[in-house]
Amino acid sequence: MSDFTLPEDKAGRLERCALFYSDIVPHNHALGLKLLDIGPAEATVELPYADFLVGNPETGVIAGGAVTTLIDAACGSAVILKLGRIQPLVTLDLRIDYLRPARPHVPLIAVAECYRSTRQVAFVRALVHQGDKSNPVASAQGTFMRLEE
Repeated sequence: MSDFTLPEDKAGRLERCALFYSDIVPHNHALGLKLLDIGPAEATVELPYADFLVGNPETGVIAGGAVTTLIDAACGSAVILKLGRIQPLVTLDLRIDYLRPARPHVPLIAVAECYRSTRQVAFVRALVHQGDKSNPVASAQGTFMRLEE
């Protein structure tokens, strides 16, 4: 992938960004993250339920670290979509408020939006839900540093 500029059409952008979840970022692939939908500066990413992601076998709830990875991946994708080009990013800050425990055996969906980008820093917010956006599992706010122009 020598050209890092994203295509203008939604299908092309989705296909190019989906490579992050299958080929480029092994951690995302190992967790089973799937890029479901995109917008000009938004990404919707799913974390399917899997037994190996459970933090407490008694409750069956997915571990917080897996939820954090889901949020971080969705937020990073939203930044890339806002910039219109794939480029290295570093998470500077990611604040997550867990609002309720996730239901066992139900996938988690993160919806992230990059609402502002400067020359060096991008600002993102996200919600994680399990099918009902009005009943979120977590909310997040983050900042990401761009490593190249």
